[in-house]
Amino acid sequence: MTSDNPFNFLPLQPIGRNETNSANAYAPEDMIKIYEQQFLIQVPEEQLTEFLPALKRFYDIDNNTLDVSAIIFEAIAESSIIYNHKIKVGEYQILGGLIEEAIEYDEDNKNEEGVEEDIQAYTLECKRDFFINDVEIPYHFNLFIYGDGYSTLTKKESLLEKMYWFVRGRFEEHLLDDAEDNESLESINEQLASLGIREMDLSTIDGIVNYVEDNIIDDAMVEALNKLLDDAE
Repeated sequence: MTSDNPFNFLPLQPIGRNETNSANAYAPEDMIKIYEQQFLIQVPEEQLTEFLPALKRFYDIDNNTLDVSAIIFEAIAESSIIYNHKIKVGEYQILGGLIEEAIEYDEDNKNEEGVEEDIQAYTLECKRDFFINDVEIPYHFNLFIYGDGYSTLTKKESLLEKMYWFVRGRFEEHLLDDAEDNESLESINEQLASLGIREMDLSTIDGIVNYVEDNIIDDAMVEALNKLLDDAE
């Protein structure tokens, strides 16, 4: 940290000046880095009002450049900013093979003629890696495939998995009896700190878990799952 760079901004090389020659222009990937730093750099409360002017001064940019950096981030970045944390989807892994499950038939399994239809059900152990502030954290879950639908059951081992159950335990009444088995906000933040990740409040954890649930299965994984199902038939 120096007087010219009090917030340890990442040095970036501009590619020229804008059309009005009033500010520097940067490559799209560098614009993303500028945008990320607005949220990811930890700033003491007493310096909050100094931060944004210092960022614009360091990169010699204006408010329009900051607006454009946000648009570029939304358009091409492979990560998301949730409050003061960056989260990114990593690779998936299918662990083991399909396990066929026995299911009980009910009225929903009958066709228009009232004949029971044969619906296959399988479980499959899976893993998806995520990166929080560039720290890799695994997320293990069992995938239950039933006809054309599926559901997931998250394990309780990695920190990200514990965060999921912490959120569910706060909102689902039938889990309250098992609350003593779930982590507390304090214990989650202690584990985050051990990984070099700054603490999170309840809103941030909720946002992280929602992001995980929306991204544990992608098109590439669906394609691999369909191949497994085709081979099993």
